[in-house]
Amino acid sequence: MYETTKSAAKNRLRFEKSPYLLQHAENPVDWYPWGQEAFDAARREDKPIFLSTGYSTCHWCHVMGRESFENPEAARVLNESFISIKVDREERPDVDAIYMAACQALSGSGGWPLSILMTPDQEPFWAGTYLPVRGRGGQLGLVELLEEVARLWRGKERRQLLDLGSQVARHIARRDESHPASPDRALLRAATGQLSRIFDRQNGGFGGAPKFPQPHDLLFLMAYARREEDQTAWEMAVTTLNQMARGGIFDQIGGGFCRYSTDAGWQVPHFEKMLYDNALLAYAYLEAFARTGRHYYREIACRTLDYALRELRLPGGGFACGQDADSSGEEGRRYLLSRAEVCGVLGKDAGERFCNWYHIPSQGERVPNLLFEPQYDLAWTYFSPYCGQLEAYRRRWPLHRDDKVVTSWNAMMIAALAKAYQVLGEAKYLQAAASARLFLKTRLTAPDGRLYLRWRDREAAVDGQLEDYAFYCWALLELYQANFSVSCLKEATELADKMRELFWDGGWGGFFHTPAGGERLIARQKDSCDSAIPSGNAVAALALARLGRLTGEPRFRALAERQLDWLAGEAKESPAARCFSLLAMMEELYPTRELVCVSSGETPQWLAGVCEEYGIAALAKTPDNSRALERIAPFTAAYPLPEDGVQMYLCQEGRCAAAVDSLAELRRLLAENRQPV
Repeated sequence: MYETTKSAAKNRLRFEKSPYLLQHAENPVDWYPWGQEAFDAARREDKPIFLSTGYSTCHWCHVMGRESFENPEAARVLNESFISIKVDREERPDVDAIYMAACQALSGSGGWPLSILMTPDQEPFWAGTYLPVRGRGGQLGLVELLEEVARLWRGKERRQLLDLGSQVARHIARRDESHPASPDRALLRAATGQLSRIFDRQNGGFGGAPKFPQPHDLLFLMAYARREEDQTAWEMAVTTLNQMARGGIFDQIGGGFCRYSTDAGWQVPHFEKMLYDNALLAYAYLEAFARTGRHYYREIACRTLDYALRELRLPGGGFACGQDADSSGEEGRRYLLSRAEVCGVLGKDAGERFCNWYHIPSQGERVPNLLFEPQYDLAWTYFSPYCGQLEAYRRRWPLHRDDKVVTSWNAMMIAALAKAYQVLGEAKYLQAAASARLFLKTRLTAPDGRLYLRWRDREAAVDGQLEDYAFYCWALLELYQANFSVSCLKEATELADKMRELFWDGGWGGFFHTPAGGERLIARQKDSCDSAIPSGNAVAALALARLGRLTGEPRFRALAERQLDWLAGEAKESPAARCFSLLAMMEELYPTRELVCVSSGETPQWLAGVCEEYGIAALAKTPDNSRALERIAPFTAAYPLPEDGVQMYLCQEGRCAAAVDSLAELRRLLAENRQPV
């Protein structure tokens, strides 16, 4: 856990809820949170602004905090010559995105901690990342930088800084809009080709070190491979899934994935574990299991979800953001094991056997991995009890947990848990998804239907951004396909309508990151590229397309069509950077099927699993929900409730086959019309 050096008095951050800001509440730096008070002070005192963004589970944020922000000399320069602002990038992704774009424009790279110097009007003129307190090894030091900028600000050179800030601000605010185009299978082929050219055929993944999981790329490749019978796409996906699960990036003892691998072979992770990574990776492994039946993928998916349920779930059902990379002040201490430690916990014979399988050397420490074990897929069968013993041993090095509940990240976990029930039929995952959904509905949704971005310590705050609406809408549709609760479908339609009202660009198309009428920043951004998570615009497209098919409502169909056209125009430049957009387009480019199940009693328990197996979306109409369903999906009024049993109508592109009344008949009908799923 990150610990600060005690100072005589706490700064303004002591009033904040963010764990990251609270980590800096006892710095000698006179920090402000992001807000008007800081900007007014900068103008009143005629000082430039030093902006630092990061997050509480970030290793290098901790390092800079200890080295620089607890340093009296650095604090003196900051307090005398600057207004200093701390931002939790997980609370304010809009602020972080703008200044990360500035960092990339000014330096050609980015990362966290992000360090920005800007004018009182929020216009950036210098950007960088980690800075030691004093320069070393050719690296710029924070104190030297601040002293030089303070000198320039007081002198004739100030105008140059102001002009540069204005230029950067204009660059960030400029939008080169692409002309809409129709979704085309050529985009899918182009993306697959681009990914193939950077695919690491030995280790899986794309490019070199550091290597990130990118589960949305893998979901696209699996979907494309199935529909086009493209073996190259399939091999890229499954090779990557196999190697990641065998590597040190997957916690072989406690389950769950770390943020990324510092090497090309997935051996040594960057140790923080984030909710969004684990949600999307669990979803990807569930998809792989559903399409292959390979037990190993089920095992990895379940161990990832079970990790999240054990370590990240909070009272009330929401999920925390993630766990720290550091323990006891050392990066990765909890995860590194020596052979002597393992044998001390398990006994010599069992310990030696474990170390031989998990590549732990005779000397030194290592993160356990199965990259060199040919029978890797049997390891959990043999060693799960031993992993339990080692997990108990590791708890002597506790990990800090950032216990904010972020709407969009929780929505991803809801989607993964709902997918787990559809694929596996395990009730605990459905119950966890429903509990998390209730948390978002009761704590992060305002009376007028607007979303908040984060909840912590009994406070919901920050206006929801596009990702919150888009991911939550998608999650509700995934949950509807698991429990067929009309309330999920109703809430999804309301969110989609609110998303259009607040974020839609009626001129060019696409959705802005931030809502209309919200805080004015130096830019209102809108983009389509995936990053660590899929693009909000891409997820919005997927949700709208599914809503249009499920409800039959023209407003959702029309908006989905415009959104997909906008994404297709954006994707022409670099389709591989927009894999989730392509995933959304595939639902329109390939024939899809829907099932209307009308029952005289309850919805059949097998419905979710069968629909997942055959890749079809379903509506379930019963005596209890018929009126509510007909209000949301008016076309379902034409399907009468039977006096006894069920009637099932398989539909495609507006045409429905004759009803069948048994699971056996439905399977026969699906087999006759089988399509790649």
